[in-house]
Amino acid sequence: MKRDEIDAKTARDEGVPRLPLSPAMPGAEVRSIRVSPDDRTVNRIVALPHPARFFEIRFESIGGLGAHAAGQVLATAAVLRMGLNGAHFSSYGSEKKGSLVRSFVRLGPAERPIRTSAPVETPDAIVVFHAALLRNPATVAGLVKDGTFIYNAPPGPVPVELAALPHTARVMRVNALGIAVEEKSRPNAVLLGTLVAAFPFLGADRILEALTEEFSGKHPEAVASNARAFQRGAAEFETLEHVGCAEGDLPVARAEPVWGYETQPVGGIVPEAGNTAWNDLSASRTGWLPVLNREKCIHCGLCDLVCPDFCLAWGEGEKGGTYERELMGVDYRYCKGCLRCVESCPTGALATETETPGLADRLRVPLFPDLIR
Repeated sequence: MKRDEIDAKTARDEGVPRLPLSPAMPGAEVRSIRVSPDDRTVNRIVALPHPARFFEIRFESIGGLGAHAAGQVLATAAVLRMGLNGAHFSSYGSEKKGSLVRSFVRLGPAERPIRTSAPVETPDAIVVFHAALLRNPATVAGLVKDGTFIYNAPPGPVPVELAALPHTARVMRVNALGIAVEEKSRPNAVLLGTLVAAFPFLGADRILEALTEEFSGKHPEAVASNARAFQRGAAEFETLEHVGCAEGDLPVARAEPVWGYETQPVGGIVPEAGNTAWNDLSASRTGWLPVLNREKCIHCGLCDLVCPDFCLAWGEGEKGGTYERELMGVDYRYCKGCLRCVESCPTGALATETETPGLADRLRVPLFPDLIR
């Protein structure tokens, strides 16, 4: 119903307060939210760090790591538990899992409605769910000079790509994937904990309540593990010093068309045949990968039938041996870690292992050794 038609009389008769709503555009359709007197959904009003403008967060992720759910939890907590206006939406490709995902959260004071659905280009905070995304300059684009940059990676050398950050920015690292594997959770719960530690005004208790509410219906078994992962994310991070070298706010990255009217190729022609060999899908894995034990393998080919990315490397069998073609290993450059090969293996030759730094490079059997090393 329209805002000027909200039935205040019903609220008085029932003795039930209504959630205050910020001013909306004339004629806009709104939904009133009734809250029982003993409901803890609406807590105190929270003050934003910069009241004169929106507080904006951008999650950079790979589909399957939970960036969309993290943004949804954060925006829901802001609206229902902090008295703020909030907006959240995500952008992703048709493949979803394994493809690039960006999730945007925009928060504003209760008296200032959010009337834009544009992507967040100048975020106060950027949260990166996979370190492989740092290779793309657009991942760090637009960060304000006093912004916060949080990324998921195990302890080790700082990636050289982070030198592009403002030298005044705060940089935080947390081993979200490692913690998530240990707690049987997802990296999003860990990174939400680190984000709350970076911005205490969000309130750890409010975000944790929203996280619990998000999963208690469909996945009640994940509530306890998510809570542990969240708490570890809030405690087990490290702040890195002297990382960025840039001055001021980072420039905004906007995609420009590659082809124009005079330069586009003729329709129906593939100018670079076989170009998918150059793709690197390793960033799509979420902490696990298949490992081959050749002593157990009977080279039946069932794994090859179910592999969606043809990342299994085959070779000639030994002369006089039982098999003409044998499975040599996995080219992890193209492996997304879907583990369908493990599920289909009748002998257990393919098993699931936790991915640790350097494991994939050590076990990789290249499909195109003369093309890509």
